[in-house]
Amino acid sequence: MRRFAPLIVLSVLTACGSGTEQTEERLTQKAGTVAEQAAAASETVEWTGHGNDWKEQRYSRLDQINRSTVAELGLHWSFDMTTRRGVEATPLMINRTLYVTGSWSMVYALDAVTGEQKWFYDPQVDRSFLAKGCCDAVNRGVAYADGKIIVGAYDGRLIALDANDGAVVWDVQTTDREQSYTITGAPVIAGDKVIIGNGGAELGVRGYVTAYDIASGKQAWRFYTVPGNPADGFENDVMEMAAKTWSGEWWKWGGGGTVWDSMVYDPELDLLYIGVGNGSPWNQSLRSPEGGDNLFLASIVALKPDSGEYVWHYQTTPGETWDFTATQHIMLADLEIAGKLRKVLMQAPKNGFFYVLDRTNGELISAEKYTTVTWAERVNMATGRPVETDGARVFDGKKPVIPSMGGGHNWPPMSYNPQTGLVYFPMMVFPSTYLAPTRDIDKKPNQGYWHLGFDNMGMAPPPASVNEINALLDASYSGQLLAWDPVKQEQAWVQPPQRPTMGGTLSTAGLLVFQGGKNGNLTAHDAETGAELWSHHTQTGAMAAPISYAIDGVQYVAIAVGFGGGFGAQGGALAHHWKIPNRSRVLVYKLGGTHELPEPEDTLEEMPKPAAVTASAQTVQHGQVIYQRHCAYCHGDGLRTGGLTPDLRYSSEGIHNIWQDIVIDGVLSPVGMVGFKEYISAEDAEAVRQYVLSEANRVYAGQQ
Repeated sequence: MRRFAPLIVLSVLTACGSGTEQTEERLTQKAGTVAEQAAAASETVEWTGHGNDWKEQRYSRLDQINRSTVAELGLHWSFDMTTRRGVEATPLMINRTLYVTGSWSMVYALDAVTGEQKWFYDPQVDRSFLAKGCCDAVNRGVAYADGKIIVGAYDGRLIALDANDGAVVWDVQTTDREQSYTITGAPVIAGDKVIIGNGGAELGVRGYVTAYDIASGKQAWRFYTVPGNPADGFENDVMEMAAKTWSGEWWKWGGGGTVWDSMVYDPELDLLYIGVGNGSPWNQSLRSPEGGDNLFLASIVALKPDSGEYVWHYQTTPGETWDFTATQHIMLADLEIAGKLRKVLMQAPKNGFFYVLDRTNGELISAEKYTTVTWAERVNMATGRPVETDGARVFDGKKPVIPSMGGGHNWPPMSYNPQTGLVYFPMMVFPSTYLAPTRDIDKKPNQGYWHLGFDNMGMAPPPASVNEINALLDASYSGQLLAWDPVKQEQAWVQPPQRPTMGGTLSTAGLLVFQGGKNGNLTAHDAETGAELWSHHTQTGAMAAPISYAIDGVQYVAIAVGFGGGFGAQGGALAHHWKIPNRSRVLVYKLGGTHELPEPEDTLEEMPKPAAVTASAQTVQHGQVIYQRHCAYCHGDGLRTGGLTPDLRYSSEGIHNIWQDIVIDGVLSPVGMVGFKEYISAEDAEAVRQYVLSEANRVYAGQQ
């Protein structure tokens, strides 16, 4: 056949006559198409950064999986992690290897095509550190630079591993282990430095970020986000300036301002942007009794990455008092606004407003409500400050605040599609009541355990049946996948409401938006209309954001799944009776995938008949107060846990027999249940047990 090919081409050209030029053009185009197809067939596209590109847009240019083909998407492989706590990690894919973290900061290196484990690293975090953290022993992912995988460990260490075999290159302690610092966020790479923040504002710490040399692990600089004790002197002029926005003896409370998640480095402007968290305690009237903006709480701060020098800031919630963190996903883009191309920074923090800032100088371009907001009317564009509603800071335990501590949008990452010009993220309506402290002990600083500066009885749900609680939740709490136009500052489309959806998003050139979390499913939506096009049940909660990569011309979608985090721990009332199991897995999909997950085991728990209550009603009531103050953060308001921690109403006779050993002496500290002998008495512990028995008997009677 080969010897006749020239004759065939010649006869075609002759027959075309005057159309020779058009034919040659078509042949050239065809040759180009063949070349493109050949290149695509061998293409490998990695996911090397937390948000894929440096702008943190979480957008994949891959389009093999698209609106026309997504129906053929199937599971290709799965990998079971060794723990069953919350999973919030964004995987990285580099050199055909998927790097993903599970709970307790464990790192897995997996073959990105087959799922085979290449290596595994366990930083051996002491499980007692669970009591030093806010929202489960989660980790949001690793960073990659110079052949190193860098992970922040829950106990405050920053660890560099050899990407090839997981060997430790360096290991540095970034926090004071005697204080309640933890790390759950992913590090960020800025030039030859790696930057990490920390958490712990609810437990009375002072926030900061630190930069380390990637090669050696040597500390380069540290930037504190709130001022310390003036008597000790300020670290720099910026902290002295910030201190003028505080009053009272805030340093005795810690101050807060932890940078527990979002950080972004802009190599074009050579600026590092950090999102700063809430105050410690939440209640501003305690930490800063004469008011003030309390810089840099709830702020976006720009720093020079080589020195940590302050450049500019924008505060989303001056005088923060509701746990309105600005640690949510920060995204960069170049947008045409009012006929001018602007370098912008976008964020949808907890407080319910979507912000677009000029990232060169922090100028506010626009801010509009993306969800229901009751604490503020609007943002004043002249001052950049929110206009608070009357009574916004009256905490009587009766009037719901929306959003509340859960936020209108929390940590799950957003994504941006440059084709549609839309930002996609999970939006929530999350009401709660706040009650000013009624006991003297709640009005005094006490570092080392949860202390919000409010009376936690204000968050205790009323005694009700399971059906009544579920009806209340369905009526009051909702979550929706939202597509937001950042230029018009308006909603483009929104999915129907359901229980709060926690999953982060991925957008692709195939005009798809992937999101986990909808009733335990990973879903794909039309990026232009929001229509659901595909769904796969993950058998667990899917909170983390998916990624997409290509190897040898095959596109994959990967997600780390596992229920837990804030909703699985102290946010139990929202998740209670979802019956979502705690499985920690990595799931990878491709077109035509045929892998099947094993049948899930039955996770329904039968309540044993509880012992009778032997204490007075007054003692039971005291037990509820102690429970809400010390136990609800992990075991759920009103004993309604999300399943990550035990529902104490289901406690066996054996547990009740060693109650004092557990609660006071901490015999279960190796698994994260520390003792409370420094904070409560044996009589208090028994009162809590009687409260638990009271609620258990009430629920048991309703089930019979």
